[in-house]
Amino acid sequence: MKTKTKALRALKAAFPHTLPVLAGFLFLGIAYGILMKSIGYGAGWTFLMSFLVFAGSMQYVGITLLSAAFNPLYALFITLMVNARHVFYGISMLERLKLSGKFKPYLIFAMCDETFSILCSATPEKEVDDGWFMFFVAFLNRWYWIAGSVLGAFMGDYIKFDTKGLDFALTALFVVIFINQWREQKRHYPAVIGVISSVICLVVFGRNNFIIPSMLLILLVLTFAGKKMKGESL
Repeated sequence: MKTKTKALRALKAAFPHTLPVLAGFLFLGIAYGILMKSIGYGAGWTFLMSFLVFAGSMQYVGITLLSAAFNPLYALFITLMVNARHVFYGISMLERLKLSGKFKPYLIFAMCDETFSILCSATPEKEVDDGWFMFFVAFLNRWYWIAGSVLGAFMGDYIKFDTKGLDFALTALFVVIFINQWREQKRHYPAVIGVISSVICLVVFGRNNFIIPSMLLILLVLTFAGKKMKGESL
């Protein structure tokens, strides 16, 4: 009974934080499901891809890989390049994941951009178990994506309009998450550093290659400037 109470309390605390992700993932998932259907993969295959792979942007790339000649080494290389940012997510979440107990393996698997953003900004109340809270944030976000993609696969036979531009929902989603983080955090050094570093790398490396350099620069700046930033506010 105690475990059930902990879980329900954590679910109630986590759900409101995931609502922006629900809106974004439904649109993005539907677009993904429609694209899967367009190359001949129905709801069953779409479900398996979203359930087992769960890699967001890599799943979109996977559509091209599924319709091209089989090349596992190329697929591996592309996957590492597209999802290399998760290495930085793992580094920054090391301390919190140590305290997550039995949920750690699932949190590692289900970590995505949106879940990482929520967990970085949202701290549950004292009476809410943090392990259960993190689990439900990851669990809900994952199933939003799965539900959207399967729905899109079912709708693929009936939707005939041009779906170009639907992926802008992801950009809008990150803007909403960023604004929420800015409002909830007292110190804005990390956000300011992130924006400035990203702009610099965008100018230097171009829009197709700036993500990994940006994360490296952000990591370096935060590592070396971390002590100085403690106790200060911006």
